[in-house]
Amino acid sequence: MPEQTGIASKATKRPLWYKSIKANMIVRLVPFILFLALFAIVYIYNGHEADSLVRQTEEAQKLLKQRQYEYKTLKAELMYSSKESELVEAVEPLGLIKPETPPIQLIK
Repeated sequence: MPEQTGIASKATKRPLWYKSIKANMIVRLVPFILFLALFAIVYIYNGHEADSLVRQTEEAQKLLKQRQYEYKTLKAELMYSSKESELVEAVEPLGLIKPETPPIQLIK
């Protein structure tokens, strides 16, 4: 018989590590492989949760900044509208006027 050359001879040739792998070795490694798979799943989940937490924190910071702007705006408007001159203008249409004499103090 002539020697086979080419593709057929390469298919029958096996790597060195192929002989050392046995069925009982694979069975022994199944729990370790499952552990690695579980560890990978937990690692991926932890990464997703961290990203979600960062997103939520950024949204909360944006909302806080917006609320701070609203607070400062309302505070400034309130300070302006509670000035004496603004109060006098606001109650003029109601017929109220600022008295010229100071109020009388009652002493016991």
